Amino acid sequence: MHAARSHHAGGFTLVEVLVALVVMATMAAMAWRGIDALVKSREIAQARLSQTARLQTVMAQWDVDLRAVQDSHSSIAPLAFDGGNLVLTRQSPGGLQVVVWSLREGSLWRWESPSVRTVQDLQAQRDSGIQQLAQRNPALRAFDGVAGWQFACFWTNAWANCQSTGNTASVGPANPNATTQPPSGLRIAMQFAEGSGLNGTLTRELEVTVR
Repeated sequence: MHAARSHHAGGFTLVEVLVALVVMATMAAMAWRGIDALVKSREIAQARLSQTARLQTVMAQWDVDLRAVQDSHSSIAPLAFDGGNLVLTRQSPGGLQVVVWSLREGSLWRWESPSVRTVQDLQAQRDSGIQQLAQRNPALRAFDGVAGWQFACFWTNAWANCQSTGNTASVGPANPNATTQPPSGLRIAMQFAEGSGLNGTLTRELEVTVR
């Protein structure tokens, strides 16, 4: 009896070892779930931070473009919106540039032309930009996760839909060279798609500076 008690005091029974293994496995599984949840939360937060930083870059580019709008004093409108494309002419060191912002299939795209000096080249570059955007060149994609957008233009102390009759020029084939007095401000309302990492609608009012 004394020998049996000494042997038991010096080790663990099989049942005790199995219970200990089960407890350790349970604790390890709980710890892994906690770490996994922490990693996923960190990845989601990082993705949202990255998306927000990219959006801030896009809005900064909007501001740069709209502060450099240049009237070519021709039949080409310095700023026009047709519902899908915002087309503007801006000043550059080498002359004039055409910039096209476009919303296609949930992504925001931006294209800019090389600098040109003639009205004919300006028209050709505008047509070329819309065509290249239609081809979905990945290099032109500026931002993903946009479900829709609306623009309002500021004329004579009031906001109005940029597509209202008499307020803007159409850049479509039916009226490619229509002109209008450019607005002094542009309000952008951008709706984000579900799962984009951003929620709701972002509204920004930007000044339009015509040179």
